[in-house]
Amino acid sequence: MKITLIAGARPNFMKIAPIIRAIEIAQKNGQEIHFRLVHTGQHYDDKLSKVFFEELGIPEAQVNLGAGSGTQAEQTGKIMIEFEKDLIANPVDLVVVVGDVNSTMACTIVAKKLNTKVAHVEGGIRSFDMAMPEEINRIVTDSLADYFFTTSLVANENLKKTGTKDSQLFFVGNTMIDSLIANLTKIRKPTIWDEVKLQAGNYFVLTLHRPSNVDDLTKFSKLMESIDNGSGVPVIFPVHPRTRKNFSVLTNKPLNIIPVDPLSYLEFIYLIKNGKAVITDSGGVQEETTVLGIPCITLRNNTERPETVSIGTNEMIGENMDSLADAFKKVNAGNWKKGAIPELWDGRTAQRIVDILVKLKL
Repeated sequence: MKITLIAGARPNFMKIAPIIRAIEIAQKNGQEIHFRLVHTGQHYDDKLSKVFFEELGIPEAQVNLGAGSGTQAEQTGKIMIEFEKDLIANPVDLVVVVGDVNSTMACTIVAKKLNTKVAHVEGGIRSFDMAMPEEINRIVTDSLADYFFTTSLVANENLKKTGTKDSQLFFVGNTMIDSLIANLTKIRKPTIWDEVKLQAGNYFVLTLHRPSNVDDLTKFSKLMESIDNGSGVPVIFPVHPRTRKNFSVLTNKPLNIIPVDPLSYLEFIYLIKNGKAVITDSGGVQEETTVLGIPCITLRNNTERPETVSIGTNEMIGENMDSLADAFKKVNAGNWKKGAIPELWDGRTAQRIVDILVKLKL
């Protein structure tokens, strides 16, 4: 079997790395499975791409499509044009896409138009919020894919409601957690730890990247003020370059919030694992905090990962600053829920995926 694996943006890299390792193990065990890695170039900055390949042990991609930045349509269009050329030149039995970024949707469309089967790792997750670009990517990808490797039984049910057959569905767990578990012994202190003399359990980690939270300066300013007032301890904020501009022009400079450049994967997990709690609008961070048992305050009104709320350590705060203040009080008083780890989030998801792939009759 010949497979093309698609990776394009930072969240993809953590999901694809364990699959590559599992394929390499299967090859050593005599399985006829071969992969070609395509990097779409959706994330191209070294801090968002190269360092993740190095830390996660991802081999150099056979090709980088060089998509770069641009509007949603520009980026999607560039990926489709370049991936079509690559897939025509390098036909395979199956294209494997992961997650819900523009690369996921773009490469799925191209593959299906070239009559190539598609497997979607992390299929079926839904926020039911059409204002999220990722939700559109998920819906389009899942409407076209042939096979679905899901992180939860909720995702299975979402797909069944749209007519997906049981024979297409494989509940395998979460490859993001495979990467987390595999790298826990390798995590390392970022330089900010010693620079500001951080102490384990006595700081928050903040991640924000959704336009609804960071692009409107007035809203962003109020959010920064609420976090600054409620935390009571340092808040380490790895800032996306786009957000750094708004942070730099805040009228009331936060006293507790410390902006830093984007961190590597191993540095970021170190901060989460040793922090008091995380404040985020990210999907993946909701999963990582759940497995690490760290309180997660999510600044969104919905989540495509409901198991992190019903089972894990995540709580949805939305845009209500009173709720955010209450969340800080709960964390600082030690009254946050303990949570548990969802089913099959055990570090062996990629192995299950590859075991299934080698048995597919393509």
